[in-house]
Amino acid sequence: MNIYVSNLGYDYQIEDLVNLFIEYGVISSATIVEDKYTNRSKGFGFVEMPNRSEGEKAILALHGKDIDGHVISVTEAQPPKQKTFTRRFR
Repeated sequence: MNIYVSNLGYDYQIEDLVNLFIEYGVISSATIVEDKYTNRSKGFGFVEMPNRSEGEKAILALHGKDIDGHVISVTEAQPPKQKTFTRRFR
């Protein structure tokens, strides 16, 4: 299960994210998204948990939790939307 975590503090590290989720089950990966020019956190990330029931338990427990003054949002990640391109002909 891929989990989206938003409203993280900009100083939040991957290790912090892992430590937040590890008590709910096995984590196969964790990522904090960074700005490609500044390498600064964008304040959101993803946690992959292979066991769906453990992921759902983590979402229920962590959504709305205050972490260092930030109320985080924890939801199941949605697949990226397909971009559609329209082309105009003259």
